[in-house]
Amino acid sequence: MPHLQPGMSVGLFGGSFNPPHEGHLLVASLAIQRLGLDQLWWLVTPGNPLKSGNGLAPLAERLALSEAMARDPRIQVTAFEKSLGTAYTARTIRHITRRHPDVHFVWVMGADNLGSFHRWQEWRRIAETVPIAVIDRPGATLTYLSSKAARTLDKARVPERAAKALPRMKPPAWTFIHGPRSSVSSTALRLEKNR
Repeated sequence: MPHLQPGMSVGLFGGSFNPPHEGHLLVASLAIQRLGLDQLWWLVTPGNPLKSGNGLAPLAERLALSEAMARDPRIQVTAFEKSLGTAYTARTIRHITRRHPDVHFVWVMGADNLGSFHRWQEWRRIAETVPIAVIDRPGATLTYLSSKAARTLDKARVPERAAKALPRMKPPAWTFIHGPRSSVSSTALRLEKNR
């Protein structure tokens, strides 16, 4: 787990990073800037419980590619979920927040994940444990904002202009951050590689 100091604001950006790409860097950069983060962790997961493991590159390979891509010193690449023995975000967040109660964590995810967030294990508990920043992605933004999770958490949504305060807000609290978007996706890159 990366080194932390009390009072820091840290974004947690989980994913398979299979492979990592410029879109991931764009989300990371937007989150760091708009949320005023001291660090943003790329949590390279052992696997996604909602996706098939077919075509999933070995964890060591995805970790090495992520480290090579993430040149901003504020981006910390880690795969400590493997040693925790979990691929579930709720368990990971619970472990991190218990270990570092004096750090302000915020979960960072692309808008595409907001559409399926209600399918994540203990998704309500995640929203009650840390604030959430949803970064816009190409596609149907309004569809994401009308998803089950977005509707359920509607009263906890804070204006985008308050994003810098989000890491220190008491959850549930979330915001939707607009900005430059990248149409690059890991799925498209894998398909192109396999042609």
